[in-house]
Parts: sequence; C-alpha cells; structure tokens
Amino acid sequence: MTQTPEHILKVCYGYDSFRPMQREIIQSMLDCQDSLVLMPTGGGKSICFQIPALMLPGTAVVVSPLISLMKDQVEALRSNGISAEALNSNNDDCVNAAIKRRCETGEIKLLYTSPERLLADLEWLYDNVEVSFFAIDEAHCISQWGHDFRPEYTRLSVLRRRFPECPVMALTATADKLTKTDIVDRLELRGGNMFISSFDRPNLSLDVRRGYTASDKMRLIRSIISRHPGDSGIIYCMSRKTTESVAYKLQSAGVTAGVYHAGLSADQRNRVQEDFINDRIDVVVATIAFGMGIDKSNVRYVIHYNLPRSIESFYQEIGRGGRDSLPAETVLFYNLQDLITLRSFADDSGQQEINLEKLRRMQEYAEAQVCRRRILLNYFGETSDRDCCNCDVCRTPPVRFDGTVLVQKALSAIRRTDEKIGFRLTVEILRGACTTEIIERGYDRIKTYGAGRDVSYRDWNDYLLQMLQMGFIEIAYDEDRHLKVTSLGEEVLFGRRRVELAVISHDYTRDRSQLRQGKKSTANRSAGTVSAGILFADLNADTEDHILFERLRTLRREIADESRVPAFVVMSDKTLHALAASKPRSVEAFGDSYGIGEHKRDAYGPRFVSLINDYLDETGNKS
Repeated sequence: MTQTPEHILKVCYGYDSFRPMQREIIQSMLDCQDSLVLMPTGGGKSICFQIPALMLPGTAVVVSPLISLMKDQVEALRSNGISAEALNSNNDDCVNAAIKRRCETGEIKLLYTSPERLLADLEWLYDNVEVSFFAIDEAHCISQWGHDFRPEYTRLSVLRRRFPECPVMALTATADKLTKTDIVDRLELRGGNMFISSFDRPNLSLDVRRGYTASDKMRLIRSIISRHPGDSGIIYCMSRKTTESVAYKLQSAGVTAGVYHAGLSADQRNRVQEDFINDRIDVVVATIAFGMGIDKSNVRYVIHYNLPRSIESFYQEIGRGGRDSLPAETVLFYNLQDLITLRSFADDSGQQEINLEKLRRMQEYAEAQVCRRRILLNYFGETSDRDCCNCDVCRTPPVRFDGTVLVQKALSAIRRTDEKIGFRLTVEILRGACTTEIIERGYDRIKTYGAGRDVSYRDWNDYLLQMLQMGFIEIAYDEDRHLKVTSLGEEVLFGRRRVELAVISHDYTRDRSQLRQGKKSTANRSAGTVSAGILFADLNADTEDHILFERLRTLRREIADESRVPAFVVMSDKTLHALAASKPRSVEAFGDSYGIGEHKRDAYGPRFVSLINDYLDETGNKS
C-alpha cells in the first residue's frame, strides 16, 4: 500500500487528523517547493518536515540552534520508531563518524545539526549523502529584526547555491513582517509559499500584574506553584542576581527549584536543564538564556518576574507552556523600574531604534485595558473580532472612576519639585514618607507633601503608570529619568481636562490570604477552568479517573528512567488523560488511543494495559 501523510500520522504518531495547515505544508515539500512556515510554539511545526522526510528518498537535514533541542527531538522521533540522529560537539568523534556512515547508506531519515556544523560538513553532505531537503528551524535567528539574531544563520544562503535542487523549509514561531521578508530574502526561498498558521494559543491564560512589590510577587508565585503540585513551571527574570534570589526563596519554601543563567558553567546549566526535562525539579528560575532548547510538553505555568524586552520574546517564552494543548497559566509582572531598565538597555544597544520600538509595543501590551490575546494576534498580523475570555482583562473588565484629583496631586508634586524627581520619590512625597532624602531636599515642606497618604504605595505606582500611558507625564532619560509634566498634563493640572482612571484590582490580597490558610481557590484556577471544557472535550474529561491518571504517570516515570529519556518523550500528559478516561483493557484498544503509534503500542502497551486492568479489577470498575 502506498503510504500517505495521513497513514504515517496515524501509524507513527498516533494522531487521527492533521492540525490546520499541516497537510498543505507537507504537500508543498512533497512537491519539492520552498516554504516559510510560521506556527506558534506547540503548534505542530515538527510534523511538517518529519512526515515528508519519511516519505521522500534520502535524508532530511534539520538545522537547529541548540544541542538540547536536537537531543529532545531526536529522542522523541526514536520513541516513535523513526531513525534520527544529531551531529554535534557533544558526541565524540567515533559517534559522529558512525552517524555519517549511516547517513551515507541512507539509514537515517532525519539528521539534526547546527548551522556551524552544517557549513563545516557541507562538502561531505554534497559528495556522500542523498539530501531530500533542508529544514531551517528557529529561522527568525537569520534576521537582524528577529529577537534572537545569530550571525552564523546568515551564512545559510550558501545552501541555495550548493544544493540548487533541494527544497528548503524555514520554520519559526515568532516573526513580524520585517522578519518574514528578511528570512525569505536571506535564504533565497523560491516560489513565495508562505504558510501562516493562527498564532492563537487558547489553552494559555494571559495575566498581567502591575506594580507588585517583591513580597507580593513571591506570594503569588507560591500560590501558583501550590495549585500545580508536581507540575513543571518556568520563571523568567531580567538579571542573574534576581534568578538566584527567587530560586533561593522558593527552595527555602520547600519548592524543588533550579537556577539557570549565562554566569553559570556549561556543566551547571546542562545539569539544571536535564533535571528540569526529566522532572527531577519542578521549577527553573532563569534569564532569557534558558528555553529555546526546551521541547518539554508539560510545562503548566510560565511566569515573567520582570517585563520582557519585546512581544516576540514574550510570546516565544510563554509558548513553552502548554505545548501538549492542555491548560497552562502565564503571568507577567510589570512595574516602572523594569521599563526604565529595559529602556536603558535599548539605548545602549547597537539597534537602538528597533529595540525601543519593540519595547514600546511590549509596554503597550502590559498596560492595555483591552483583551490581551487580541493584542498579541494583531501584533503578528492576525485579527480577531472577539475577546478571548481567558485573560485578566476579559475576566475582570476595568471599572473607571473620575481620577482628576488624584492626577492633579501627582502632577503638582512633580511640578513643585521643579520636575527633578522620579517615580519613587513622587510616591514617597505623596505618601508623606519621612526619609532622609526627602528631608534634606526640603520636599516635606511643599504643599503636596502627604496629600495622597490615603492611597497605598502600590496603587500610586499603578496610577502613575496610567498617567504615563495616557500622556500626562513623560520620563526624561537624559536627566536621570526625572518625570516631566506634558502639555496634556498641564491641561489636567490647571483644571481644563477631566481624567478617568481604571479602578485597581486588589486580587493579590486574596492570594495572600489563601496562602496563610493553605487553601486553594476555585476562582484562581482560571488557566484551567476557561479552556478545559473545550480542550478536554475530545478526551471525555468527565469520565477521567484521576487516581488512575496518577498511577499512569508513575508508570510513565518508571519507563522513562529505564529508557533514560524524559517522561514526556514516552507519553504526553494529554495521552495519559485520554487513557485515564477511556481505560483500554487490551493492547489493540491501547493502540487506538490519542498519541499512540504502532511503535509505542508495541513497546509500552502491555505494561500500561496490565496496570489499567489491575486498577479496574481492584476498584471493581467494569469499564
């Protein structure tokens, strides 16, 4: 029987149908056409080149920027019975030589390599290997407009000249209009085939918390972790020092957390990454140096302790949550100091104009009072005519009030200090703080001193943020970041304009009280409750046995340890949920389950079916 993409999808991967656009992308490669593929993280990009590799003669060469990412994908392919290898510096020379011999004989269908290694091995490939096509993963790295620009990627244009007949597929999860154009031009893609899937990840809840203090952040983080026992999560921080501080506080609270940043040795970073992938630690607290190489499917929450530098970075990082399509939480903490620090980084960068514009868009997202998912979709050129109902703005639409007097108090404090104060001092003056700096500068003697002591420090930070967003004040970066009253602010200050401010949500106090009482709030499980009905509908969630699920998860862990691979490579959480719902009593029925191909059916079926039968007999369940 002639193999079709649908047949391979079922036999090798255990899926009954393709996701949107996958079939068209696969056919484009089978027709030997170049293509640019944009799909969100977890959207199924890998299948778009893996299935053509299995159908075409020869070896498909996959370019990937990180060894860890190659390792995860190769292990996942092998777990499905697919021949795949990676040429990289982690292998010794004998291993790499053996891999090359297997490529020369056509035994390997997918060969993963880095751009540097590919360029070094180009002549060997040309002379000895039947290359079916090239797949360039993380293709945004080729563009100076991309958020992870890597100069070595720019040299990949040589593929067109050395292998003129080989089609090229470029894949990325994040690319704006300029980046897309750059990828096509630099790789010299032919034919103009561009496949842009929906960037919507409805299983990710989107939540922004503004103006939180360090202690408030830790309370909420611990609350999130407590409602995801045994699950994996990532916390991104701006600095190495912050990663170590946050991880230490979590460890002191009994959380298994690791630290990852560029200041650690390669061995230390690799150990933390391996511990995380293999579920030996639940949380990684990391700088942005962590994550691109993570193909872990069961990350249930992603927290940004600080504001990201761009929407592209933010979107890619939150995309590491819920890759198995199950619900995942994302929380972004945002305050003015982050904005000021990132603005300074952008000013000092070699691409000041580009980076400042990207930061402005990130700021707009964080400050928005409209559906956050629509903002993300619009940024990547996708429009939506409805709110998502799974972000903080949709769940709690802002209520507004007449904040004219509050704004006037703040503007007056700034003007009465000759516009030589920043955000911190402005709040301290309004709150009537008795600090050495305020006394020495004489700010305790101005009329506005203490005029806002009835408003909390956190709330004043939020109101100042709204004032900045609405254009009543601006930051003078060339004057030690002092605040300046704009002409629009003068309209308010002198009573010629009224102002409406958004009422501030104080739900962080609820998180604090829950932590004290050790309780879990149904209201706080927003990441799961909104989407779960849709996401689990095809898995018969109502019939899922949660005790059986935990036993299946334990068995998966045992098999993973025996095979020395991550647990999610053996089986995804989504597959375990399906098994806990359908409870197959035979290997044949097990093989019909979601995500179970023939190889996994034969390799794991007897043990899983035995466990399910024992459990059902033990509980008297006749399912």
